[in-house]
Amino acid sequence: MRRRSPLVWLLVLLAIVVVAVDQATKAWALSALTEGERTPVLGDLLGLTLVFNAGAALSIATGMTWILTLAALAVTVVVLRVASRLGSRAWAVALGLLLGGAVGNLIDRLVREPGVARGEVVDFIAYADWFVGNVADIAIVAAAGLMILLGLRGVALDGTRHVDGAPDVGGAPDVDGGGAAGDAGADDGTTADDHLGDEPAGDELADRR
Repeated sequence: MRRRSPLVWLLVLLAIVVVAVDQATKAWALSALTEGERTPVLGDLLGLTLVFNAGAALSIATGMTWILTLAALAVTVVVLRVASRLGSRAWAVALGLLLGGAVGNLIDRLVREPGVARGEVVDFIAYADWFVGNVADIAIVAAAGLMILLGLRGVALDGTRHVDGAPDVGGAPDVDGGGAAGDAGADDGTTADDHLGDEPAGDELADRR
């Protein structure tokens, strides 16, 4: 556990940073932006516009605020429970981003209007005409992408590697198929060539027939 403690701290500190940046930028958006008015940043590709989202990240599932609040709480609990099993720095980063994003939006749902567990999330980063998000959403999407990449590479939560469902223990494969035979020969001090002389001669084979 002592070896993995730094990874747990990495997860927690990263989550705290994400929550702090998320809440600070939302406070700025509330004070500096006008709801519904778009301020271009990169032309039509990226802008700033203040909206209040009752749905999930990227404005998905609007009208399911209670369910989304419970989902965010569940994600928080699960991440904290599995933190003690961490053995991978990449997984610590992924879970830290996920926890920070979930808590960042969860705070909005708990403290903002219209009420506890039904609060609307503050969104202000407008991506073209597709959707409007916030820093917490960015962290959640980044975490999802990193977890998918780790899964494809076979990296487990505890840092072990898996290839085709089998753990990578660092052993070299027996490419010539002779590993078992070679080991058997090594046990009795003989080699394959030594056994060639033990084969019966052609005349003996004929007599046995």
